[in-house]
Amino acid sequence: MRCKENINTTVLTSKSMYKQYFTYTRQEMLKFVPSNAKRILDVGCGGGIFGSIVKSNLNSEVWGVEICQEAATNAMSKLDCVIAGDFESDNIRLPLNYFDCIVFNDVLEHFKDPWTILSKSSRYLKEDGFIIASIPNLRYFYTLKELVINKEWKYVDAGILDKTHLRFFTEKTIKDMFQACGYRIINIEGINAIEFPWKFRLFNLLMMNKFEDMKYNQFACVAQKIEGHG
Repeated sequence: MRCKENINTTVLTSKSMYKQYFTYTRQEMLKFVPSNAKRILDVGCGGGIFGSIVKSNLNSEVWGVEICQEAATNAMSKLDCVIAGDFESDNIRLPLNYFDCIVFNDVLEHFKDPWTILSKSSRYLKEDGFIIASIPNLRYFYTLKELVINKEWKYVDAGILDKTHLRFFTEKTIKDMFQACGYRIINIEGINAIEFPWKFRLFNLLMMNKFEDMKYNQFACVAQKIEGHG
């Protein structure tokens, strides 16, 4: 199927923000994409770097949706189809029951209503299709340390408390969200881990690793569409 639509959505973005957000390779997410996926949609595809790596590795057809016009323009030379627009608010037309896999790499937390986004996405997936998502972990050690020890909750330009994040999740609430939206969790893993300070490492051990999830900056989730949804 050929790309038929481009929504002319212009989003002004600083050059520093462009480099920071839209040029990551996200190599750590590659292993979560099913090896037999042949039609993939990358929502928030940035400059198309991750999608192009997936396309090359899997010999797959990769589409992208990107809100930043500059990033979308760059992605057009790398992917099979790129739609420049807001996946949440624009009337973006995508083929139904077409994709084996939809990727949201640190994207869902930017939506006003990620639950509706996930429910809507299921219509674009094949019956046995997957959602692959990387989602920041609110229980990350240094985020909670700032809150509990330093009494700080500062929004910043990047990271878990990014100024543009509208929703916040833990491992448990990630699972709850996908299950509520008609998906079966196949795998969820912490990624981009830190090493705990030795005192907290000892405390965690004494607490039978109850706080192990706090070492992860994000969680990578693989969720399969439940038959009959979408």
